Parts: sequence; structure tokens; C-alpha cells
Amino acid sequence: LDNAGKTTFHEQVKALFLPDNPEPKLKTVPTVGQNVSTITLPDMYLKIWDVGGQLSLRKLWQSYYASCHAIVFIIDSTDIGDANLEHDSTGRLDECRLVLEDVLQNSETEGVPLLILANKQDREDCVEVVRIKEGLVKKVFEGEKASSIRDSRVLPVSALTGTGVREAVDWVRSRVKWNKESRPPVMR
Repeated sequence: LDNAGKTTFHEQVKALFLPDNPEPKLKTVPTVGQNVSTITLPDMYLKIWDVGGQLSLRKLWQSYYASCHAIVFIIDSTDIGDANLEHDSTGRLDECRLVLEDVLQNSETEGVPLLILANKQDREDCVEVVRIKEGLVKKVFEGEKASSIRDSRVLPVSALTGTGVREAVDWVRSRVKWNKESRPPVMR
């Protein structure tokens, strides 16, 4: 969603993996459209699409589904409303759940690995990953709109400090490689 830290995460990935981009741009503006980069890993090229999360842009996401090999869904772990995950009133976390359900119910995302990044874990007011798993992931995968079984994980990150960024890319790389039979690689 908007203001979750997607562009800052993308900047950290570029700083880690692109030699011409040593310092991440941490001052970002809302993405209108997309930011794209291709990083070179030892065993593959990974093209990253950072797409705007504003409500008005979410309908455009489906145009990327057919060619994606993994979905990285970033949430702001400090912006979940009243932080009471046991009830249905969880502000943006509930919005995240609804949006994620919509993404996963699209037939073109079937079998695509899903990485959920609980961003802003460097902040004192963040919600722990275990609580996000209980409040978001369990509801998405076990609710009445439950999607098919898929390879998924929730990881803590701080896009601002870069903590967890390499681990996130490593997870995506391993899942894209492992899943290449059902989602064959596309040459650039």
C-alpha cells in the first residue's frame, strides 16, 4: 500500500546489488506508475518492479501478474490502526488483508511465491512479525476467501536502515529459481 516503504526498499536493493548505485536515495516521493531496475545475481538477473500503492493505482497491478515470478508485498508495521489484532478493527492491516486477498485471488498469481515484508521494524512503535502473521497472514490463508496453498514467508525489514533487505532478496532468488518449472524465466 502507499507509504509502506516500497520505493525505499527498492533503493536499498539497488544500493546492495548495483555497483553504480552505492548510496540509497532514502528521501522518496510517492510512486506514480513504476520504478524498474534489474540486478545481477550469481545465477540470474532479477528485474524488480516497484509499483505505486495508492488506491487509484492498484487496478494497474494486475497488468504485471502474468509475467511476475514472485510477489513482494510490503506493509508498514507501524500503521495498523489500533494494533489490536484479535479484533476486526485493525486499520491499515485490515486494508492490507483485503488488498492481498484480491491480489492472490487473481488466477495469474496462482503458484507465484509470496514474500510479505513487515517494514519499519527499526521503529519502537512497530508491531512484531509474529503478531502480523497472526493478524494478516492467517486471515488471508485461512479465511473464507482463502487462496490456494503457496510458497510464502513473512520477514522483518527496515527499508530505511537496510536491515533484512539482503535476506529478502535471497529468499526471492531461491524461490524464483526453485519455481522455474511452473514459471519459466523470461529472457530480458
